[in-house]
Amino acid sequence: MAKRIQRSAKSTQQASGAKPRSAAGAGDASASSAKGGRVKSDLITDFTVQLATLSEAGIPIVKALTILEGQMRPGRFKGILAEVTEDVASGTPLSEALGKHPACFDTLYSSMVRAGEAGGVLDRILTRLAAFREKAAEIRGKVIGAMIYPLILSLVAGGVITAVILFVIPRFEELFQSFNVELPQVTQVLLDSSTFAAKYWYIVVGLPVILLVSHFALLKRNEGYRHGAHGLLLKIPGVGGLVSRSMIADFSRTFGTLIQAGVPHLDALSIVRDATANEVLIRGVESIRRTVREGEGIARPMGESGIFDDLVTNMVEVGEETGNLDGMLLKVADAYERQVDRQIDALFKVLEPLLLILMAVFVGFIVVALFMPLMEIMNSISGA
Repeated sequence: MAKRIQRSAKSTQQASGAKPRSAAGAGDASASSAKGGRVKSDLITDFTVQLATLSEAGIPIVKALTILEGQMRPGRFKGILAEVTEDVASGTPLSEALGKHPACFDTLYSSMVRAGEAGGVLDRILTRLAAFREKAAEIRGKVIGAMIYPLILSLVAGGVITAVILFVIPRFEELFQSFNVELPQVTQVLLDSSTFAAKYWYIVVGLPVILLVSHFALLKRNEGYRHGAHGLLLKIPGVGGLVSRSMIADFSRTFGTLIQAGVPHLDALSIVRDATANEVLIRGVESIRRTVREGEGIARPMGESGIFDDLVTNMVEVGEETGNLDGMLLKVADAYERQVDRQIDALFKVLEPLLLILMAVFVGFIVVALFMPLMEIMNSISGA
C-alpha cells in the first residue's frame, strides 16, 4: 500500500500542472463513456489509492478529481470521472456524485466516503478504503492464480477425452466388427457410449449448457433456490469450510471497515447485507440487524445465526465490551483470511494430483476395454 501511494504521489507531482477540462470536454467524455465496456475493479482501486494520496497532500477534491480524470485513458471510467468531477464542482457532495454510478462505486464505497465527509476525515477514509480494496484484490488474485493450472489441466483432459471418444474408439469398433469378435461387457459399454456421444453430440453438449444456464438464471431470480444452493455449497466437504471462512472474513473486514469509518452499526449491517452474494449470509445479517435494532448487542445474534463460530462471537463480544469493535472485527478478518489462504493452497495441492489420477483412471479404463478384445483377436490369428 505504501509503495503504491509513493508511486501515486510521484504521478501527482507530475500531473499537478494539468489544466482542468472544460465542461464541454467533460460532456464529450461522458457521452463516449456510454459506449465503453465494464470498468475493471483494479482501475477503481488505483483511482481510490491516487485520490487518497492527493487528498492527504491537501489538494482540493475538485482539483484532485480533475487531475485523475485528465490522466485517465479514454473509456467508460474516464467519462464517469468527468461526470463526478462536474457534479462535485457544481456543489454536489462527493459521496452523492459517486453514488450516481453504482456499477463502479457501490453502496459500501459511497457510504464510507459519506462518513468521511461528515467527520472531516475524507483523506483517512479514502486511505482505508484503498487498503480495503487492495486486500480484496489480493485475495481474489490468489484464488485466480491457484485455479489457472487445474483449469488448464481440466481443459486438456477434456480435449483428450473428446478426441478419444469421437475419433479413436470408432476405429477400434470397425476393427472388432471386421473380425466378428465377441466383446466383453466393459468394451461394449465403452463402444455404446462412444456411438451415443458421436450420434447425439448436441445432447451431450447441450444438456450441460442448459442445466448451467438454468442454474444461474434461478440463482439470479429465485431467492428460495439461491438460499438452497448456497446452503448446499456450505455443506460440501472441503469446499464448504473454505466458503464459510471466506464469508466470515469478508463480513468482518467490511463491517469493521465501515464502523472504523464512523458508519452507524445498523447502516453498516445494511451495507454489508447488500454487498453480500451468499443468500445464507444475507439472511443471517438481516436477522442480526433486526436484533440490534431492538437494542441488543451484536455478539449474541451473531452466535445464534449459525454462521459464525465461537471464536468470532467471543472476539466480537470482547470488542463490544472494550469499545474496540472495529479493531476486533479487523483482527477476525486477518485471522480468517490467513486460514483461507492456507486452505486454498492445500485444496489446490490436492486437486492437481487428483485430476491427474482421474485422467489416468479414465485412460486406463479405455486401454483395458480396448485391448481385451485385441488380445482375443491376436490369439485367434496365432491359433489359425
